[in-house]
Amino acid sequence: MQKIIVYLALLLPLAMLSQEYVTGKVVEGEEGNLIPVFGANVYWQGTSVGTVTDIDGKFKIALNSESGILVVSYVGYKTRRIKIDKSQNIEINFEPSDELEEVIVTAEKKATEVSFLNPKNVVKINEKELLKAACCNLSESFETNPSVDVNFSDAVTGTKQIKMLGLTNPYILITQENIPSVRGASQAYGLTFTPGTWLESIQITKGAGSVVNGFESIAGQINTELKKPLTDDQFFLNTYASIDGRLELNTHFNQKLNDKWSTGLYAHINNRSWRKDQNDDGFMDAPLMNQVNLMNRWQYANEETGWVSFFDLRYMNDSKVAGQINFDPETDKKSTTIWGSEIKTKRLDVSNKTGYVFKDQPYKSFGFQNSFSLHDQDSYFGLRDYYITHKSWYSNFVYNSILYNTKHKFKTGLSFTYDNYDELVSTNSFGRYERSLGSFFEYTFDNGDNFSLVAGVRADTHNLLGEFITPRLHMRYNPWEKAVIRASAGRGKRSANIFAENQQYFASSRNFSIIDTDGEIYGLNPEIAWNFGGSFLQGFRLFDRAGRISLDYYITDFKNQAVVDVDHSPQEVRFYNLDGKSIAKSFQADLDYRLLGTVDFRLSYKYYDVNVDYENGSLSKPLLAKHRVFSNLSYESCPIKGKGKQWKFDVTWNWIGKQRLPQTQVNPVEYQLPTESNPFSQVNAQVTKVFSKHFEVYLGAENLLGYKQDNPINAAIDPFGAYFDSTMIYAPIQGARVYTGIRLKVN
Repeated sequence: MQKIIVYLALLLPLAMLSQEYVTGKVVEGEEGNLIPVFGANVYWQGTSVGTVTDIDGKFKIALNSESGILVVSYVGYKTRRIKIDKSQNIEINFEPSDELEEVIVTAEKKATEVSFLNPKNVVKINEKELLKAACCNLSESFETNPSVDVNFSDAVTGTKQIKMLGLTNPYILITQENIPSVRGASQAYGLTFTPGTWLESIQITKGAGSVVNGFESIAGQINTELKKPLTDDQFFLNTYASIDGRLELNTHFNQKLNDKWSTGLYAHINNRSWRKDQNDDGFMDAPLMNQVNLMNRWQYANEETGWVSFFDLRYMNDSKVAGQINFDPETDKKSTTIWGSEIKTKRLDVSNKTGYVFKDQPYKSFGFQNSFSLHDQDSYFGLRDYYITHKSWYSNFVYNSILYNTKHKFKTGLSFTYDNYDELVSTNSFGRYERSLGSFFEYTFDNGDNFSLVAGVRADTHNLLGEFITPRLHMRYNPWEKAVIRASAGRGKRSANIFAENQQYFASSRNFSIIDTDGEIYGLNPEIAWNFGGSFLQGFRLFDRAGRISLDYYITDFKNQAVVDVDHSPQEVRFYNLDGKSIAKSFQADLDYRLLGTVDFRLSYKYYDVNVDYENGSLSKPLLAKHRVFSNLSYESCPIKGKGKQWKFDVTWNWIGKQRLPQTQVNPVEYQLPTESNPFSQVNAQVTKVFSKHFEVYLGAENLLGYKQDNPINAAIDPFGAYFDSTMIYAPIQGARVYTGIRLKVN
């Protein structure tokens, strides 16, 4: 029965219903000099059914014979009422009403924006927020925002991972301009492959994402918007240098070729060649690294025809060398006396987005997205090899229109994905391909006042996951002024790439064991989870200054999960299907307030309750603080008249509570760790001097308090022994890290 439903749903976008319409054009002026009126309201009297005229003054509205009176209104003109009882095309000529004085409305763009109208719980981080920190890559772009947690995955590779709603990034759909980007083979290091200077904005959606973007989203979605050649600076230069030897260079070259075509060349180079061991454990605190990242963007926009398009070609070559302080890969590769690691990744991405907006019906459009990626990683960790090649293809066709009027909108379309994996783990080979075809329909209702919803469903057929339905729902209600209540629910399903997503455990002596062998992916079943949640947002003014308070609570309930068990034994990491419950509960409370003229204050508290039924019983998720407090204070001075000089200050404080550590009680006494970590605080700060709109200098520091984890690598003295483990990371490895840089723009 489910297969029949899926196949019928796949045909849904092809079905179209007939409807009688009234079309027309609204103009003003005298015969021979008529001017179209853009944005005029057209609706049926006594109903909520309506639309607006497009840039050519044209409109189209479904016939409503019960009302029979079409009302056409626009500020500054006399309202027209026309009796209509059949489908027809009409022209309406407005007569001027009373003249209005000019009104100019200005507003300051917030660094972090939260909508009072969107049914989804979305936080938008724009460029102003991104510049509050060094923001060298995507994984470091959330340090001044409390919605996403950032921490190290291990003490060797220096890789940062993110968490949202208490779950790590594999459960978050990460897209680039709504095309899935960090997934599959790139889960471990992919966040470091997007330079921060390329980002125009980031949208963080909590809870189930949109069915338009696929079925994999479970904890939420993070979408990045890249800078556009047409609107980006003609030339941009950013240099960065830190006290730990990290150097970066970012350049953008953009050129408008004609009135339709623009192109941009974006280059990112980073390097670290210094070896440092501040904690004297014999291992480098941060890996040596070198990355070259190049992208060429082409943008096409034709306002006359309604066609727009982007074409991106991108190549990246990234290499890391980690391990003991005197490790030399030329002589010590896979040595049994000096422990070391190399991670070499090459990646090619080609993508295209093409869209068309119907000129006489601007509410109607369609878009086609295509993306191909080739990811090749060749690496070893001590004596253990890990190699993975991932070829991926993604296509998505989306059609947008309305039902009856602009209060009822919908998106529908078809999507196709193809993934080919080839892996080598030590001497074991794992290969598979995944192929899916899906259809989706998403309906949006907005009464234009206090209620809106987005209800979506998609049906997919997958060669390994089978045929399944993915429903998702988001609702918004405004009970009173500046107050928003949101609720959401949705289902997600995904393949767990257990080796690519858990590469940090290669930097240990743990053996990898897969317990279940009846499933289609590494012998495991697909992960399935439901996410439910809600939020409350209240805007206010206190002492004539704006602020907002928000509360949200989400539950992620796994029906099946590829459990990663590091508590069964300190010498093993076990993977098996969930037998019991796995529930992640997340609560967050935020306060945003402008203390003074240009001083913004942000305070956040988060509570996580994440429990999993392991083979040895129910335990809280390890290395996850139940309590976290975040605070950010930012200030901008006013530019000096005639000189344009300006100062910007930003300080962020994080308090991270106790975290449960994986069990090590069976180890020898010298290699036993406590059952939980100590709470600690971390402070980051940055000051920027803006000399003009073209040039600025910044100076910052991370971990100003200098807190470092004691003994970040267990059994570091014996890296080839049975108790070596670099994954027990809950705090910074390095002390205070100072950095500086310049930004140069030419418009």
